[in-house]
Amino acid sequence: MPEPLLQVNNLKMYFPVRSGIFLRQAGWVKAVDDVSFNIYPGETLGLVGESGCGKSTIGKSIVRLLKPTGGSILFNGQNIATLSQRKMRPLRPHIQMVFQDPAESLNQRQSIGQIVAEPFVIHRMGTPAERREWVRGLLDRVGLPDSAIDRFPFEFSGGQRQRIGIARALTLNPSLIILDEPVSALDVSVQSQVLNLLLELQEERKLSYLFIAHDLAVVKHISDRVAVMYAGVIVEKGDVKEIFFHPKHPYTWGLLDSIPRPDTHGERLIPIEGAPPDLIAPPKGCPFAARCDYAMKICHEQMPEITAEGDHEVR
Repeated sequence: MPEPLLQVNNLKMYFPVRSGIFLRQAGWVKAVDDVSFNIYPGETLGLVGESGCGKSTIGKSIVRLLKPTGGSILFNGQNIATLSQRKMRPLRPHIQMVFQDPAESLNQRQSIGQIVAEPFVIHRMGTPAERREWVRGLLDRVGLPDSAIDRFPFEFSGGQRQRIGIARALTLNPSLIILDEPVSALDVSVQSQVLNLLLELQEERKLSYLFIAHDLAVVKHISDRVAVMYAGVIVEKGDVKEIFFHPKHPYTWGLLDSIPRPDTHGERLIPIEGAPPDLIAPPKGCPFAARCDYAMKICHEQMPEITAEGDHEVR
């Protein structure tokens, strides 16, 4: 097996909680707590879980929009978790991100040509004429017309804007792209088009993806492996077929029961009762224990250890 392109080891991301007149620190929000996973060259790892479980925080930590509280992030063997912004700059072309809301992530005052060419300008690549030609090529590859280069984001549909975001992420020929819910705001038919584009680009450019989502049907379609996240920790991870056909964690069972199916004959989806724990004061034991039908006394007292059967790991 090849060496991992990305190794996340014991990643922690805590945010201070302040209160009172003088805004003194009163505690921490433990958004990500001791998370570890690998991504290999040309592979897609799906990261799934409920809203607020810490998925997007992990993505932002990897691209260093956030500085991790603890742990390491090894990219091609180099720990980028502790690098300064100056030392991080040469690595930024190799790690890019596509955001959930293309309308918010694109500068509405810039033309599409300016938006996609901006990474070339920042890294001082090419002449203005060369950049314009490179941008035309990128827009063509993501399925946008040549005329798009002089238009503005508000003139495009949601699916087209997401294609613009993908083109911008491709400008510097990265090896890893963080996809933060890239199709959740799109219609189902448009989702399929964007997912197929991502798969084509991955095959052409040997890209690795971290695909963050809450829609398990989408994750099943695009991922090679899946990590299931709950309340800041990963509770199960493994090959996509293992996770979908042989899930072992009760939370994973609940997520799979929530996928709409056309053959349910009017049966209602089975909800997971209760609510996620408060991450300011997380429970002592398993974070899912209060919602779990199989919880025992020990589940409320200590965090379950990770056990593995081959590449399938579960708490």
